[in-house]
Amino acid sequence: MAVARHQESEEQRFVMDDYEAGELATYFDDREPEDLLEWAFERFHPRLAIVTSFQADSMVLIDMAYHINPDVRVITVDTGRLPQETYELMDRVRERYGIKIEVLFPEAAQVEAMVRRHGVNLFRKSVPLRLLCCHIRKVLPLTRALKGLDAWITGLRRDQWATRANIRKVEIDHDHGGIVKLNPLADWTAEDVWQYIREFDVPYNELYDKGYKSIGCAPCCRPVRPDEDPRAGRWWWETNAPKECGMHCPIETGGFEHEVEAILGKEAHRYDKPTVAGSSN
Repeated sequence: MAVARHQESEEQRFVMDDYEAGELATYFDDREPEDLLEWAFERFHPRLAIVTSFQADSMVLIDMAYHINPDVRVITVDTGRLPQETYELMDRVRERYGIKIEVLFPEAAQVEAMVRRHGVNLFRKSVPLRLLCCHIRKVLPLTRALKGLDAWITGLRRDQWATRANIRKVEIDHDHGGIVKLNPLADWTAEDVWQYIREFDVPYNELYDKGYKSIGCAPCCRPVRPDEDPRAGRWWWETNAPKECGMHCPIETGGFEHEVEAILGKEAHRYDKPTVAGSSN
């Protein structure tokens, strides 16, 4: 389970292959999240970060990681469409843990080009345009951030959605240059998350108290009924569409790649775009 090093652009980087990741995933699968976080800090810090939208799951990870290493890096993407409650939570995190949150923004020229071409609320017009909005506002800033890391930590859980049912605690993220992706809460449930939050008085987004179960951009999430799937509040106007934005898995839908190329133009080659193929979604 050793992790190799190699020289890249005059920086020492950790490199792991799929076989090593599989061994580590098996080893950590029945261990506590803190065990994986301790190992991750030893192997990857400071080229390691929690990437978060400040949902309940990642708040648990921030609390755990802070008590292991107060110098934990926390990265978030401000899409420009976040709820006010999310900004308020970010301030509470800074005050509680003394963490300097690394806030990334989409490139203004790309957002301007997208809005000129399709309007401010393009995400309501079609699935490809919603994915375009996610790509410009979320995926591309994330791609920039991950290029400076050897590993990133997420709050993904297997019970969140069908596309996440098979995630492992240690993976190779081939969509982002082969860096290591860590999902310490993969085997947790929503009940586990909230039990930890209550036990350790972890700050959380006040929208949860208003019936939200999955929180992203303000126009794209809503409260859900107790009997509804937690992600039913995401892009609820879409039919038979992926409840994903492309940050954690490739998205397949017709028309998306054309729109990305139209917005980015000659700069499109600078970015690692999701795998795109024709689909009825």
